[in-house]
Amino acid sequence: MTRLLIVYHSRTEGTRQMAEVAARAAEAETETVLLRAADAMPEDLLAAGGYIFAAPENLAALSGEMKEFFDRCYYPVLGRIEGRPYALMICAGSDGESAARQAARIATGWRLKQVQPPLIVCTHAQTTEEILARKSIPDEDLARCRDLGAALGAGLKMGIF
Repeated sequence: MTRLLIVYHSRTEGTRQMAEVAARAAEAETETVLLRAADAMPEDLLAAGGYIFAAPENLAALSGEMKEFFDRCYYPVLGRIEGRPYALMICAGSDGESAARQAARIATGWRLKQVQPPLIVCTHAQTTEEILARKSIPDEDLARCRDLGAALGAGLKMGIF
């Protein structure tokens, strides 16, 4: 199964930019499906051979909508997607580590195979205005997201994972 599923949530557009760049890069390698967390269903997880989960960190945790995706899909796919590769992308105002740990724990419960450390983009947004503002992810960070998408797509296509 070579389909790559990218599930994301974005309120201020930063994570959306990251997910879209990864998806465009992956499409050159394998069939790629990009879904908002609110639209992703257990069937989408079952139909994919690998995953990128992209989320913002809000208040030192995964965004609520991304967490709701995991809550909604966790048990319907438990024991049915073991061993599939995944990667994480986190858009954060500070370190992003808490959201990355939370998502990794969920993926560990699904027994997914992490193929690289979490990619964390730090926007340094610290004031209310900066936190709520529309984000524009710098080109060098988008290049890292592009590389992640291309690598995961190529790995699925070649059967490396």
